[in-house]
Amino acid sequence: MLKLKEKNVKLFSIIIGLMFIGSVVAIALTQSGAGVASAADKGAVGVIDTRQIMSQHPDRQNVESQMQAAVEEVKKDFDEKSQGMNDQEKADYYQQSQQRLMQKQQELIEPVEQSVKDAVKKVADTKGIGVVLDKSVVVYGGQDITQDVITKLNKK
Repeated sequence: MLKLKEKNVKLFSIIIGLMFIGSVVAIALTQSGAGVASAADKGAVGVIDTRQIMSQHPDRQNVESQMQAAVEEVKKDFDEKSQGMNDQEKADYYQQSQQRLMQKQQELIEPVEQSVKDAVKKVADTKGIGVVLDKSVVVYGGQDITQDVITKLNKK
């Protein structure tokens, strides 16, 4: 179970990162009205390194420790309740446990994602940036505002 837990934590981290990238891109596009075309009207395209921002977020350690506690609690619960179950019941209960963990992770990460989105918007507005994209989707150009976003998050 411990080995599976480590695999799941890594998988959850990747999923969170992808969800965050997608949401930042979606917000950037919806905030800019007509999308990338309106960036020229506002002046610039910004880029951020989402992984770096998330790794330096002031609430990261708190979220990680809460998630680790939730994983331990679910593991303990599974170990206790699955003792008298057959293989199919164990598999079903394991899947339910994983769903509970994913829900808990979403509850914990939502406020962090929202604070990053707010900081990105504030920095972009201050700098006259119409669109902000993740660095991983930008081949060339864009004003990197990663450090400005990290600074804004740390001031809160």
